[in-house]
Amino acid sequence: MVVTSAMRVLIADDSIVSRHLLDATLRKWGYEVVVANDGLEAWNALKQEDAPRIAILDWVMPGLTGPEVCKRLREHSKEVTNSGYTYLLLLSSKSQREDLIEGLESGADDYLTKPFDQHELKVRLRAGMRIIDLQRELLAAREELQEQATKDFLTQLWNRSSILDTLQRELSRGVRENRSLGVVLADLDRFKSINDTFGHFAGDAVLREFSRRMLACVRPYDAIGRYGGEEFLFVLPGCDELSTANQGERLRAALANDPMLINDARRVVTGSFGATSWRPGVTAEAEHLIRIADNALYMAKNQGRDRVVVLPPL
Repeated sequence: MVVTSAMRVLIADDSIVSRHLLDATLRKWGYEVVVANDGLEAWNALKQEDAPRIAILDWVMPGLTGPEVCKRLREHSKEVTNSGYTYLLLLSSKSQREDLIEGLESGADDYLTKPFDQHELKVRLRAGMRIIDLQRELLAAREELQEQATKDFLTQLWNRSSILDTLQRELSRGVRENRSLGVVLADLDRFKSINDTFGHFAGDAVLREFSRRMLACVRPYDAIGRYGGEEFLFVLPGCDELSTANQGERLRAALANDPMLINDARRVVTGSFGATSWRPGVTAEAEHLIRIADNALYMAKNQGRDRVVVLPPL
């Protein structure tokens, strides 16, 4: 067996002869080998973020035994989110059924008796690689599902429920830290006419381009979500009324000052922005802030669109 892409394997054994034999065997099969001389070295290596995903541990070692390393690593993995799975193989001269049960209960995946048979070791390592690959696929699938549950499919911004959660979280933080919070509602002007005139594919392209421009304007810790249709909610931590107004104007200009390419022609698309800013000492309710921002947005529409209106919190 030759490993096509070098998988890192940790071997931990206090016997120089056993270490060298394992090292030579694994390197011959194409593995990248990391060596530990005792259990404590093995534990320190395995708890690192870039630790090998397969470990072959001698049962009896100074510092920590193989089963003790297994137990510590499994407990550590529970505390670390999205940590990769480590396949643990115990190596020992013990062969009693009770020993096997003890080793597996400590968190080991499999067990080999000394002197190890090369064919058996090869089979165990193949099983370990399959388990690691499967766990990676499961983690990737979970992340994809989480993204689908929190992001808007079209724009890849936060969806309505996620941006509302963010607003509530940042408002609670503002209360704790005595820090202002800006809230902006934006609505694309005459968006229905874009869909009616150029088609829904063009309308989708406009929404995506709007989202790209808005993301380029905000700070890394600001949040934008698709509130509904062509309406978007911005959460701006630390922004007082003046800062929120200034940011709203930057967002408006980023949209209006650069025509979009719609069906091979450059056309100006504008938006109306309604804003408010929570400050310590006033009502700290997310729905209340959204209602004020929505009233400001309504005023911006009535005053001719393509503008920012800011209302103070009541």
